[in-house]
Amino acid sequence: MIQTESLVRKYNGVVAVDQLTFRVEAGEVFGFLGPNGAGKTTTIMMLTGQLRPTSGKASIAEYDIVKQRAKIKPLIGVVFEYQNLYERMSARDNLTFFAQLHGVGKNRVEALLEQVGLQDRAKEKIKVFSNGMKQRLLIARALLNEPKVLFLDEPTRGLDPAAARAIRETIESLGETGTTVFLTTHYMEEADQLCRRVAFLSEGKIIAMDTPRNLKLKYGERKARVILDDGSEHLLSFDEAADAARMEQWMRDGKVLTVHSMEASLEDVFIQLTGRMLL
Repeated sequence: MIQTESLVRKYNGVVAVDQLTFRVEAGEVFGFLGPNGAGKTTTIMMLTGQLRPTSGKASIAEYDIVKQRAKIKPLIGVVFEYQNLYERMSARDNLTFFAQLHGVGKNRVEALLEQVGLQDRAKEKIKVFSNGMKQRLLIARALLNEPKVLFLDEPTRGLDPAAARAIRETIESLGETGTTVFLTTHYMEEADQLCRRVAFLSEGKIIAMDTPRNLKLKYGERKARVILDDGSEHLLSFDEAADAARMEQWMRDGKVLTVHSMEASLEDVFIQLTGRMLL
């Protein structure tokens, strides 16, 4: 559904996006992860036709993002980090206005209000909405034209846990119904939960790309924390024969109370690869 080849974007000679090559399959939730300034938003702006690449090429649904931009526009929805809603209008009126621009009927508006859990607040003005409610309405607006690809740039940033969970549930349901989701987020646990694959971006380059599970297995340490009946704790490696023998003996002697896997997190992997926190 999305394909890039050696995609580059420069600003006044400074490389913001550097030779990006990747594919996103139809119906995939794809995580595009990196710290501020890594090139995530610039990449989205190129893929959605808001910036022209300096070099390289990319396509959405096999349409070239530069030469066939007009054909791509009806196929995509975009939610950027900043919230650009009409605050003095109601939720329903916000969606109705944009529905008219897309040539979409009222039934679609009502269905989306229900989908994002705003049906009961549809008559209220946006200025009284919480950040989480506004974010859900932005996602509903981006879905008006039933896009094949939805771009979400930090959709849960700054939200309280309940609001963030509601957004994640919406993203999960989109993936289950076949919408391709291109997601940027600072929250590695969120990416781990939602994404089929993730790409780590650092200084404009992709430095790793795979499923969250494979990345954790490849770069993480295979260890376990073992607590014995005397209260002592021991950190064992699955790859050390001596540790395996100790574990076997403790099990035979009935000394083991609990065993906790020490699998690496995605954040651990990112820090290992880049030497940086995801900030």
